[in-house]
Amino acid sequence: MQFIDLKKQYQILKNDIQINIDKVLEHGQYIMGPEVSQLEKKLAKYAGSKYCLSCSSGTDALLIALMAKGVKSGDAIITTPFTYIATAEVISLLGATPIFVDVYPKTFNINPDKIPDAVNKAKDMGLKPKGIIPVDLFGLPARYRLIENIAKELNLFILEDAAQGFGGSIRGKKAGSFGDIAATSFFPAKPLGCYGDGGAIFTDSVELFSLMESIRVHGKGESKYDCDRIGLNGRLDTIQAAILIPKLEIYEKEIELRQKVADLYSENLANCKNIQIPFIPKEYQSVWAQYSILLDNDKKRNDAIEALRREGIPSVVYYQKALHLQKTFYKLGYKVGDFPISENISNRILSLPMHPYLDELSINKISEIIKSAI
Repeated sequence: MQFIDLKKQYQILKNDIQINIDKVLEHGQYIMGPEVSQLEKKLAKYAGSKYCLSCSSGTDALLIALMAKGVKSGDAIITTPFTYIATAEVISLLGATPIFVDVYPKTFNINPDKIPDAVNKAKDMGLKPKGIIPVDLFGLPARYRLIENIAKELNLFILEDAAQGFGGSIRGKKAGSFGDIAATSFFPAKPLGCYGDGGAIFTDSVELFSLMESIRVHGKGESKYDCDRIGLNGRLDTIQAAILIPKLEIYEKEIELRQKVADLYSENLANCKNIQIPFIPKEYQSVWAQYSILLDNDKKRNDAIEALRREGIPSVVYYQKALHLQKTFYKLGYKVGDFPISENISNRILSLPMHPYLDELSINKISEIIKSAI
């Protein structure tokens, strides 16, 4: 059994993908070919954003966005410790300091009520609080209405990390359209993934869009060899854009299928007292990048992992160690106990196979194995 079955999706889209790849091979515009702008227009329309800029990865999407906002040494960016390293890594790459804020125990997303204290901490450290990076963890958008109110009050920009959340929504408003800028990833394992690395950035600001467009290509000015600012090589390959176009066409249908998979898991596991199933607030739509449960403790989690492994079923722990306890952030002075909710989740969480084409028989089997193991 596959944790994410990309082969099954490919069989459905094989003809369309091959036609698109052949077109690229025929016209030979492998860098910034016409498929790139076609994809950007489709993505912007899907997200409900005025502008979309494709790029080389979800990490570069975050990095380009922060560069466009002028983030530098002496600045502080508020974010969550319960996420993938890339979210905080890009902050440090620019010489700024990530200031972590704990998460909600049910959604695992950043708790906005704790942001003001984090801002005060940053000021006490002699830093300038500049922005917030909420993460749409496992496909569920963060609490943007509350985050936006706090950001406005504290004069902070918002960079939505929608790497896992693209396709999710709050009251019909799509992930990728919250905050000042949003970033997503097309890593193959993401709900909307290409066949390599890729990402995209969204904004309603023409000024930010133009700036990020320049940063994406080495800080390019009016002509190819004018360099107006420091940038990077952050373009999306034309072939990856050509692959994503037919994938986007079936994406809404795949989200519906993901929801059915999640519903069946939850139905099977809801009455098991040793398991906390995912919580989706009213009027929120998760894109179900992962289906993640909490077990009572790490022993029960290990028992479940081993029972699944014996049956040839993969499972993954996202994330084994919260970011504030990672070696690379030791210099920030955080310690065990600083973010108890994130640490507790790390000790109990387990992600199960999740993709649109997971069949009912497999879901039932996985559920029964877990219930028997714990």
